[in-house]
Amino acid sequence: MAICAPSSDSSSAGSKSGWIVHGLLLGAAIAAAAGAHVALGLRWFSRKSRSKVIGIIPARFASSRFEGKPLVPILGKPMIQRTWERTKLASTLDHVVVATDDERIAECCRGFGADVIMTAESCRNGTERCNEALKKLGKNYDIVVNIQGDEPLIEPEIIDGVVKALQGAPDAVFSTAVTSLKPEDALDPNRVKCIVNHHGYAIYFSRGLIPFNKSGKVNPHFPYLLHLGIQSYDSKFLSIYPELPPTPLQLEEDLEQLKVLENGYKMKVIKVDHDAHGVDTPEDVERIESLMRERNIS
Repeated sequence: MAICAPSSDSSSAGSKSGWIVHGLLLGAAIAAAAGAHVALGLRWFSRKSRSKVIGIIPARFASSRFEGKPLVPILGKPMIQRTWERTKLASTLDHVVVATDDERIAECCRGFGADVIMTAESCRNGTERCNEALKKLGKNYDIVVNIQGDEPLIEPEIIDGVVKALQGAPDAVFSTAVTSLKPEDALDPNRVKCIVNHHGYAIYFSRGLIPFNKSGKVNPHFPYLLHLGIQSYDSKFLSIYPELPPTPLQLEEDLEQLKVLENGYKMKVIKVDHDAHGVDTPEDVERIESLMRERNIS
């Protein structure tokens, strides 16, 4: 786009306004070009009704923090079974499958009646495992819900909530949930924190405390948010997610959500009242079992 040079007559208001208008047009053109692939993608995604929904529970045996975690007994049942049973109670899911790369997990899941899709060991995260499972399933779904297998007490209402959030936000390709962060979890890098804007879209995720104030201390009066492990995707976005190059923030924090945000896509977030019960280490098992006994959950 050509830019008109300013007139030599400095008193010419028309020349000045012309320069400003052309400058603004050029800036808009540059911005539009830079975000064209995202904008086109969002318009394409927003035309979908997003009515057909599948829940996928990724599960792998290898884990640096807790090997064999999906099979650890939680009051007599494998953790993956606990998660599957809770997931099946969600009203928005048309189908539920477990996606794993390990035959031990697959055999266990088939034993309690779950549908299983075998996926490659090379999947770098749960999102990529969900994508491979969806392709192998060979059926059309509008929304894919990634349910973490280490949340044996996941609330079905939260699953339904993230599905409905994505259905109600055509400009988003991803949705997830947060809850209030407990003070004792503020500095735990296994508890991922989130910041959300006033319109309910994610701004940032971090393993560190965010926001971080000048005192360097936890502010007991600030409403910090804890990210819950559940997330849902527009199925077409899920198919292109693995092709997006890794991003600096994603690699630094080791959080796949940041690749979505760094590539310019929108993520809808709902806040729920939920006492997070994720199992990250062997020590968490006893805590979960104690909580289940308190609630008379067998």
